Amino acid sequence: MQSRFIWAITAAQLLAVGVLVCGLFVWPGPWNAQRYIGTALVATGIGGIAVARYQLGKSFSIKPEAHVLVTSGVYSKIRNPIYVFGTVMISGLVIVLQRRALWIFVAVLIVGQTIRARREARVLEAAFGDSYREYRRKTWF
Repeated sequence: MQSRFIWAITAAQLLAVGVLVCGLFVWPGPWNAQRYIGTALVATGIGGIAVARYQLGKSFSIKPEAHVLVTSGVYSKIRNPIYVFGTVMISGLVIVLQRRALWIFVAVLIVGQTIRARREARVLEAAFGDSYREYRRKTWF
């Protein structure tokens, strides 16, 4: 059951990415420096999320769970790369849309992701103890 749910989430994310990418190219307005930078950030964010999800493998879950402590690849530098690259992607979208009020959403997103990351850290620290604490010391966010 959990596996089907993860596949459904992944399929929904892929569909959303497809809609987002198509939307970027049909969004009205000139292709100026701001739009190029925003589109590059969206592409970087999508790529980073994809790599992080792949490297996380079966350890991916919606709720904080401790399967395996993944410390290789992008996880060797960033503890929560999906959150970081998600913020990069959303920030790029805000730059493309050129709506200053959307920066409030980005700020709320960062606060929410920080809270979620702390919850996950508690679960991982309880499961992996000193190994997780050492990993946390060597990585960013």
